[in-house]
Amino acid sequence: MTIDWQSMLFQFLGGLGVFLFSIKLMGEGLQKSADDRLREWLNRFTTNPLIGVLVGIVVTVCIQSSSATTVITVGLVSAGFLTLRQAIGVIMGANIGTTVTAFIIGINLGMYFYPLLAIGAALIFFFKKASYHHVGQIVFGFGGLFLGLELMGGSMQVLHNLTTFAELTVHISDQPILGVIVGTVFTLIVQSSTATVGVLQGLFAEQLIGLDGALPVLFGENIGTTITAVLASVGASIYAKRAAAAHVLFNVIGSIIFIIFLTPFLHYIEWISKMFHLEPRMQIAVAHGSFNIFNTMLQLPFIAVLATIVTKIMPGTGGDIDFTAKHLDPSFIDSSPSIALGQAKEEVLRMGDHALRGLEETFHYMKTGDEEHIPTVLQLEAVLNNLDKEITNYLVMVSKQSLSRADSVRHHMLLTNVRDIERIGDHFENILELLQYKEHHQVILSKSARQDLIGMFSLAIEAVRKSMEALDTASLSLAQEVTELESLIDDMEDKLRQKHIARLNTNECNGTAGIVFTDIVSNLERIGDHAVNIADSILGIRH
Repeated sequence: MTIDWQSMLFQFLGGLGVFLFSIKLMGEGLQKSADDRLREWLNRFTTNPLIGVLVGIVVTVCIQSSSATTVITVGLVSAGFLTLRQAIGVIMGANIGTTVTAFIIGINLGMYFYPLLAIGAALIFFFKKASYHHVGQIVFGFGGLFLGLELMGGSMQVLHNLTTFAELTVHISDQPILGVIVGTVFTLIVQSSTATVGVLQGLFAEQLIGLDGALPVLFGENIGTTITAVLASVGASIYAKRAAAAHVLFNVIGSIIFIIFLTPFLHYIEWISKMFHLEPRMQIAVAHGSFNIFNTMLQLPFIAVLATIVTKIMPGTGGDIDFTAKHLDPSFIDSSPSIALGQAKEEVLRMGDHALRGLEETFHYMKTGDEEHIPTVLQLEAVLNNLDKEITNYLVMVSKQSLSRADSVRHHMLLTNVRDIERIGDHFENILELLQYKEHHQVILSKSARQDLIGMFSLAIEAVRKSMEALDTASLSLAQEVTELESLIDDMEDKLRQKHIARLNTNECNGTAGIVFTDIVSNLERIGDHAVNIADSILGIRH
């Protein structure tokens, strides 16, 4: 029998494309429906690893993508919002949550997926309300999953007559490691563990591969799906890299354990399939779910060990920033608003320390070009944003109490201080982006321009440092020094702009370099303005 390879390949690739697009569309619809609540759940409800597992399951079921959950988790770890142990728990839960899709596509819908496609399309195209569009995406994506499976299944039928494919499945059955490699590589290529499981369900349903050959491929799929977290951690903090490494280690260890106990696991799947009369696709879904549930149960007690191992493998202290407020005790708000304001001041000082460190890290990156400073700068800016929100909310609650005139003045001063410190973070982030643009586009600053920036940067750092010292000690003399430094910064800005024009006229700098230079100068001048605002609040000056 002659096989039409072109038709078979085109049908398979088309079916795979429809399947991947449908998964993405359904996930986007679910994610839009949930709005920002998913990130909030991850942020708030991961106080211990077990709760983290449950949250990971819920979030992944909601967005139908363990990859998306792990990317969000890595981002939260990078920003300091999750600890490594909490992240490992969420990742374990994500692995379990993603198996729900396998159960969904294990259902035999017959031809009913066609009406689902029609209903989904109607909701998307004939209704203006955004919520209907989101539901339409979900319904259309759901129907598209089965259309993709139908196309892929049809293309696989011709493989029954292909001797080479039969020999390959025999090799996979005899050599489980080969199956693990096949599952890992295929998942790495298509960037979707769900697609790998869907293809495997189709092969098993068409009796093109036995259960003993399918299970190792399933284990490999769990290893291949970790690449998304690895890619998300590139350029992030050391903690984010550790979270991604923990994801890899967790799935590799699980695969090794289940390869060793492959025969008992095979008998378990066969037993449960006979007991509940499961169809072939559902058997693979049960195997997928069982693997991830058992793997989580086995390794959950050893989360601390996993965290220790990845910390040993990837040593370093980058990203060790506690984003949470330490001094905002709500019990003082009602009992003693004056003490609550003192607590708020301590937190504002912590926030100022983070702003100063972020500015210094940006300065080091400018001087050295060492990209290790980038994750720390981004993390510090995220911490400033979070503390801005927490301190402001705390001060708003304090304002509802009866405050003395002196406390009212302190309250107003702290609110303005928080705003200025947060804006310092925005400006050093702007400078970081300009420096990254310079590196990526190979923009060359002249030696003279670099020296000018170093000088102005040093003044800005000194102004911020003295402003925070003045706030801490209520020192009028330090506050006055900040106003003098800010005056120097303003004068320097004018001089540097004039020198920049002179360099352009002599072709010492080009236009692109000039834009980067002047934008950095402008941001440094604004940092000086915010530092003097803090000093002025101490001096009692009102603008």
